[in-house]
Amino acid sequence: MRRGSLLQETATSVHETAVVDSEAELAAGVEVGPFAVIGPGVRVGAHTKIGPRAYVERNTTIGTNCFVANGAVLGSDPQDLKFKGEETFLEVGDRTVIREFATLNRGTAASGRTVVGSDCLLMAYCHIAHDCELGNHVIVSNATNMAGHVSIADGAIVSGLVAIHQFVRIGAYAFVGGGSRVPQDVPPYCSVVGNPSPKLYGLNSVGLKRKGFPPDVRRRLKKAYRLLFQSGGSPAQGIAAAEADPDLACPEVRYFLDFVRNSERGITS
Repeated sequence: MRRGSLLQETATSVHETAVVDSEAELAAGVEVGPFAVIGPGVRVGAHTKIGPRAYVERNTTIGTNCFVANGAVLGSDPQDLKFKGEETFLEVGDRTVIREFATLNRGTAASGRTVVGSDCLLMAYCHIAHDCELGNHVIVSNATNMAGHVSIADGAIVSGLVAIHQFVRIGAYAFVGGGSRVPQDVPPYCSVVGNPSPKLYGLNSVGLKRKGFPPDVRRRLKKAYRLLFQSGGSPAQGIAAAEADPDLACPEVRYFLDFVRNSERGITS
């Protein structure tokens, strides 16, 4: 058994069966459970709990007050044939919960890192692939799998058994229904569900209300949604109409329009 450099060792608890590399750093209040393995280049923030049989392979930073459950695997090599062993990283923010048997790969040379934000919930058996970037307050439900370079913005919720194509973007506060196949971008604030051809099902109205979006903002987003996707014209025509409407001049609508305008994979519609 090897134990790494424990910062404020008296306040850190490492089970006698755990293995902690000499190059790992564990902050005050960290708990490492039975048979867990912490590899080189790993830094674990204060009061984070690493559950039994969890494996944090290498080059991984985990923030404060996180929880990594039984059997989760963090910081493993990317599953990409272009990966040649280059130095890459995984970064996890504060207060994020990673449940049983979730897997999070490091990045590749393309971006150098995979990132998961703060206050996220990654449920059992989900897979966060190389070079993915998740914002804050993101929920990824059980057995959802994403390919490389996926981007999920703040507050989005992805239900269980969802398959996400590489380079797809999921906008802020969007909702993806269970069992969906997602080959194109999901616009912010919207609901999408379907397999093999997912469809837009309007705004994520319930989610926006729960998140505290003011009624006037929700009204403007709904109006912009109708111009883009229900007016009979192209999205480009809808964007032009929305930008010409002074009633729609607010940051949320601007982000919505810019997301659709800048899509490279196309928008789920």
